[in-house]
Amino acid sequence: MFKIIPIKGGISAVDGFYSSGVKAGFKNDDYDVGYIYSDTICDVVYTFTTNKFQAAPLKHTLRNNITKTNFLLLNSKNANALTGEEGIKDVEELLSFAKDNFKNDITNPIMSSTGVIGVRLDKDKLKEAIKKFEFEKNNEKVSRAIMTTDSYPKTVAFEVVLEDGSSFKIGAIAKGAGMINPAMATMLCFVVTDANISDDMKELLKEVVDISFNAISVDGDTSTNDSCFLLTNRKGGYDKDAFKEVLKLTLQKLAFDILKDGEGANKLVAFDIKGAKNKQEAQKIGKALSNSLLVKTAIFGEDPNWGRIASTIGASGCECDETKLTISFEDILVYNKGEIYFDSETENKAAKIMQKDEFRIICDLGIGQGEFISYGCDLSYEYVKINADYRT
Repeated sequence: MFKIIPIKGGISAVDGFYSSGVKAGFKNDDYDVGYIYSDTICDVVYTFTTNKFQAAPLKHTLRNNITKTNFLLLNSKNANALTGEEGIKDVEELLSFAKDNFKNDITNPIMSSTGVIGVRLDKDKLKEAIKKFEFEKNNEKVSRAIMTTDSYPKTVAFEVVLEDGSSFKIGAIAKGAGMINPAMATMLCFVVTDANISDDMKELLKEVVDISFNAISVDGDTSTNDSCFLLTNRKGGYDKDAFKEVLKLTLQKLAFDILKDGEGANKLVAFDIKGAKNKQEAQKIGKALSNSLLVKTAIFGEDPNWGRIASTIGASGCECDETKLTISFEDILVYNKGEIYFDSETENKAAKIMQKDEFRIICDLGIGQGEFISYGCDLSYEYVKINADYRT
């Protein structure tokens, strides 16, 4: 058995990890460049976007096959994506500058960026920012430094006490509010731990990412920079079941924070898909529902328009049959295997469910054993307003 205890401090809560942020002038009086540093060389694994136009920092990490590091350089307001070989050279130059100007030794540094696509980095400003780095534990500054349209920092930490009395900690920060349809992870997520993880580190990250970040969608757009990093300095204890459970809690908490902060989002909706042909088809249907503009606008309007849900399932390309399908808004059944259960009383009950900040829509296809829960949010006027003038 093991005990999971929520703690404060995010990344700073984990022994041996340091982080902070500075104001470089890319934002209006807020932190926009930061770092994560470990006093021990860490093993690092990561999942990156499936967007074929991966940003320069991702290409740099993959090209150098970095599996051990103790330093991550982070910036917001500029994605350094679609900047070609020059963009990769900019990463190399900045990381080399960081090695020469940070107060402690840096090994195999990594860069991670988020912001506007198609613009070269302002290296002079970034170098001045790096010179300002203080060796400290300041989770607040670093979590704000990676924000773009986020309305608040996203951070979490836990301590795990194992049956033998040993323990380990895990801390994380993330950013994301729009351009969220992760096909690997969220826009940016950084997880650090002192757990002495075995060789299944990458396997565990991928497995948990699939049921957390890969299960959410704000707008159906997959970023060029989506990244989820996991670093461990191996100073603590370890138990695979305990680590998997706390990693799940960590990433799902951050994933739900992203949905709730979905650029004007008001509601978090779980699309609980059951009875699909297999898990892959259940996942495809769930993502189709969480991405559908018509479904999202119905959620915003608190309209239990189950026809839009059925139509989206039918258009998904997955095996389905209207005589086997059931649709429920939580415990309110509205469609049952070809029969419509949607009189005025039922509609009012379903509408009341949709008035809640969080609720579940259950779709049972009655075909097979495939199950998956996808998470989405509504699409509001505020989303259009934010993204209409994102560059300005």
